[in-house]
Amino acid sequence: MSGPIQVGQLYPTNLNSGLLGRTKNVSNETSTSDFQNILDNKLLKFSNHASKRLEQRGIELSADQLKSVNQAIDKAAAKGAKESLILMQNSVALIVNVPNRTVVTAMDGKSMKDNVFTQIDSAVII
Repeated sequence: MSGPIQVGQLYPTNLNSGLLGRTKNVSNETSTSDFQNILDNKLLKFSNHASKRLEQRGIELSADQLKSVNQAIDKAAAKGAKESLILMQNSVALIVNVPNRTVVTAMDGKSMKDNVFTQIDSAVII
């Protein structure tokens, strides 16, 4: 090598990076994305609209209630539900997009009275 060193001239292009003492960390990237997919599929999310309704109506959900909602979503998903009404014993109703595991809106007992629930294909009572 009498001339200046240029990128790509130090090593041939077909040289395996493992030969240089470096290992590719592909499995770590894959496991991270797999973990994120599992987390996204099991995590209950709240839409902006639902968050506002919970705040406006003073609805607070405990950890046990959230666990029950997650179990209800699992049951609805097992039956092939897409949009589900989840009625809770504490007079709270949630409309949930089952495939996305996202609460779309929330109502308390006062808001539910005399209302008709539309665009749902299932109901789960917990």
